[in-house]
Amino acid sequence: MKGQEWYQADSVAEEYDDKRFSKGGRLIDRREKRAVLEALAPVEDERVLEIACGTGRFTVMLAERGADIVGLDISDAMLAQGREKARRAGLASTVEFMRGDAARLPFPDDHFDAVFAMRFFHLADTPAKFLAEMARVSKDVVFFDTFRGSSMRVLYNWALPMGSRLYARTEVERLIDGAGLRLRSDDHDFVFPYGFYREVPNSVADPFWSLDQAIGSNVVGEKLSSVSYWTAEV
Repeated sequence: MKGQEWYQADSVAEEYDDKRFSKGGRLIDRREKRAVLEALAPVEDERVLEIACGTGRFTVMLAERGADIVGLDISDAMLAQGREKARRAGLASTVEFMRGDAARLPFPDDHFDAVFAMRFFHLADTPAKFLAEMARVSKDVVFFDTFRGSSMRVLYNWALPMGSRLYARTEVERLIDGAGLRLRSDDHDFVFPYGFYREVPNSVADPFWSLDQAIGSNVVGEKLSSVSYWTAEV
């Protein structure tokens, strides 16, 4: 299955976290959560919207830190996982999960302090429309990640079960400008792509991460990185 069809399958939602964030994938989870927190902090009492919230990894994390957060997703199966995660964390009455289309957000202009999306733009068929909607409903921060076309991700992208869109920096800059946003900062991560870390034990992931950082910290680090984080402002 490809794209939305693959993403909305019940079996994918049920196994999503275990397949991606066990073993060396725990490092990916830590790095992504840190990126979100750094981009949005401080989050206490802030109104936040997460686009394509999936199983609620970030939604629940931000709610635990005091954010007034809504998680929106197109998949009922993913939302069910998110609601269960919030229930286990004692946040069932605090976090709002809702089904919706990221291309037509059911919120007025400037409704949130921050809007973000993780693991979304690689599946986006109309990224300009999605980013414009994120910008419309945010009055301050818009944060998202992309997978890079000039990275090692290219080596296994063809084997993924869903279509995966890769971006050049110039394309992302055009998208940000077209949405009427200003780029505040960008960061780049994971010279070794996600697929590699998911296959190694957690005890092996950390030493490889040290090598990953050493490779990525030089002048060509951005070009080699497989993931980019973009923080823009309205």
